[in-house]
Amino acid sequence: MIELQGIGIGQGVAIGRVLRMPEPLPEPVTTRSTLDPDAELARATASMHVVAEDLEARGERAGGTAQEVLEAQAMMAEDPTLIEEVTSRLHKHQTAERAVFEAFATFRDQMLALGGYLGERAADLDDVAQRVIANLGGLPAPGVPDPAEAFVLVAHDLAPADTALLNLDKVLGLITIDGGPTSHTAILAREKSITAIVGTHAAAQLADGDEVIIDAANGIVLVAPSAKQLAEARARILAREARALAPIGPGRLKDGIPVPLLANLGSADGAAKAVALGAEGVGLFRTEFLFLDSTSAPTVTQQREQYERMLREFPGQKVVVRALDAGADKPLAFLNDAAEENPALGLRGLRALRASEDILREQLTALAEADAATDADLWVMAPMVSTVEEAAYFTALAHELGLKTAGVMVEVPSAALLADRILAQTDFASIGTNDLTQYTLAADRMLGSVAAFQDPWHPAVLRLVGEVGAAGASLGKPVGVCGEAAADPLLAVVLVGLGATTLSMSASALADVRASLADFTLEQARHLAAAALTADGAASARAAATAIAHSYTSTAPTGTGPTVLTTPERGTQK
Repeated sequence: MIELQGIGIGQGVAIGRVLRMPEPLPEPVTTRSTLDPDAELARATASMHVVAEDLEARGERAGGTAQEVLEAQAMMAEDPTLIEEVTSRLHKHQTAERAVFEAFATFRDQMLALGGYLGERAADLDDVAQRVIANLGGLPAPGVPDPAEAFVLVAHDLAPADTALLNLDKVLGLITIDGGPTSHTAILAREKSITAIVGTHAAAQLADGDEVIIDAANGIVLVAPSAKQLAEARARILAREARALAPIGPGRLKDGIPVPLLANLGSADGAAKAVALGAEGVGLFRTEFLFLDSTSAPTVTQQREQYERMLREFPGQKVVVRALDAGADKPLAFLNDAAEENPALGLRGLRALRASEDILREQLTALAEADAATDADLWVMAPMVSTVEEAAYFTALAHELGLKTAGVMVEVPSAALLADRILAQTDFASIGTNDLTQYTLAADRMLGSVAAFQDPWHPAVLRLVGEVGAAGASLGKPVGVCGEAAADPLLAVVLVGLGATTLSMSASALADVRASLADFTLEQARHLAAAALTADGAASARAAATAIAHSYTSTAPTGTGPTVLTTPERGTQK
């Protein structure tokens, strides 16, 4: 048995035999074209148009986030700047195939150099180029194999056009050699609830027919597993299927203490699915989708219409909206696109909004108007707050513009360490564990080479979460967790033990977390948290909490366990 490490997407488990994605088309040869440049340009633009139409059609069939991704790819296929690059090469008497290859490669390298969100999009350009070159040569477009039997797909980094339309009756799971947790492969795998592991560099050694277990919860691929490992994996698969069929109810601990389970959403389009999966509201509504493709900020009216769509999906329920979080990997031309040496530590989040306060005021005004027109319980929060003064500024401005409940995201260590003073100035806190982990361990969460450090189980991260939880309990202020750490069923219990009063996650994770919480009392959750805090690293913290969890869910009587660290009572839910 061989164990391969990667980044798990979701909590699923899958068993199957490997089928590798076909290798990409070979690089077009460098030969002088026998056609004149205009004729080659006509070939190139015709193929680019065909590919754009195909991607749009695939998007319409897929719907949801996949449609947005594929429409963005279709725009790439006919991007005027790319056509200019192709044209300039054709005038040097290159073939259309070679000109397309070089033009797209130039843009891909530029995006890779930028890193972060844009770097993750480089693979999308490669896919579009491959499709155009295939069309020029009269070849089938690159795609997923379609054998008669079900399989585990292994690819370098699956293209969005393929991920969006995967036949889930055939594809048992997905392993990518490249890619990271924010790649389109990962985003679409989460949305479609595909059991996947990305960034598994050693998966290059896998061969067709190898039997594997994909354990997304633990980020591992087991190659040639033993009979015992196969039996355990099958039992976990059956247990997850049973949980998915269980009646949906509110999140609560074994002793009846409520822990509302909320959804992380990027647009109103995912609201209906989140409600169907049992979301009790929204813990993180990302508003960037309104801004990212714009050359100017959307108007108050345009924003209000979108916010009202979301709020109407959750009548009487809590909806937490994050103010525009631009910068770092998501620069905006009208806000903060100036080059910075280290944009992750630069003018981003609330810092960027304060530098262009009219944009912040317009967004908060639109939210206040949407709130007045609907009956959801709207909360707003500021991203990237690092000082007490910033918390006071945002809260006062939100109240001034008519919003009742205003809070802050805790994503940097300074905010966690001063949580008592920050919460004294605001109405609530929401912990973004993705960025908090990044800044605590000084490891860029977009960089695959340091992905191993991006683990919210690390005791340093958990200690900071505990600081915020204790401050919230002391002041009677709610403390939520909206990072992907909340989607880890066991870590969710630990977070509650550290003082989290609500948990927000991808909607597909709600059933697993709901079932996990129901296995533990609040006292037991605190025992798990205490055990994790005594560890030296992320792996040992998880192992310590797992050992305690097993003692509670097997034969140990309720209430046994290690001596719990003293923590204040949980804050009341607002």
